[in-house]
Amino acid sequence: MSVCPGRTVQRRRAVLARHLTALSVLLFSLLPLCASAATQPVVLLHGLARSAGSLDKLEDRLLQAGYTTCNIDYPSTRYPVETLAREHVLPAIRACVGDAPATVHFVTHSMGGILVRQLRRSAPDLPVGRVVMLGPPNHGSELVDRMGDWRLFRWINGPAGQQLRTGPRGLPAQLGPADFELGIIAGDAPFLEPFTGYIAGPSDGKVSLESAKLEGMKGYLVLPVTHSLMMRDTIVIEQAVYFLQNGRFKTAGESAGPISQ
Repeated sequence: MSVCPGRTVQRRRAVLARHLTALSVLLFSLLPLCASAATQPVVLLHGLARSAGSLDKLEDRLLQAGYTTCNIDYPSTRYPVETLAREHVLPAIRACVGDAPATVHFVTHSMGGILVRQLRRSAPDLPVGRVVMLGPPNHGSELVDRMGDWRLFRWINGPAGQQLRTGPRGLPAQLGPADFELGIIAGDAPFLEPFTGYIAGPSDGKVSLESAKLEGMKGYLVLPVTHSLMMRDTIVIEQAVYFLQNGRFKTAGESAGPISQ
């Protein structure tokens, strides 16, 4: 049986066109992911006397969601908050994000949230986008009021730890309200936190629910987690990613499944 060469060429061209169309659709579907990775860096700031490794599970989830990450290790126990922000955190952010991006998002644990507030004061040109704070002592911690003058506390936590008192003596009270999109996740299950009795009212063992709040916040969520481990909790992580994507936390009536970019 003879085959018409013209028809064969037409069929090959039709197949090639279908493949090119499918490839175009695939590439187009990846554009949001690439745009997020290129233009939406997320800075992660660990808490007092912790390290960047404490946020590695959260970082992995952010990378999976399509963000680029700057998981910054800084000497939290060696300097006051102002010095940490100016001489350690800010240079690390600028080195990580490169040429000025449109926005820089943050996810922080504990004192890392105070560093973001300090950055808003000392580096107002930094384009802060959405921020999720996990267990932030936004009004200080009663533990520091009770233990801050102990020699062992000063030795372990350094000068920044001394600044996390409640009231006018503490740095948090001097930093003002949030002028950025802020979501806060607080804990009320102080499992294995030995000094919970020093804190009035529900707490995560180190920060009370009331102290975690901040004027200007867009979202506030309480979960059954403890201060020292909340940043590794799967629900906390999924809610943090959801807030970065949507500017709000996922509500109880929405799907409970993992969140994708």
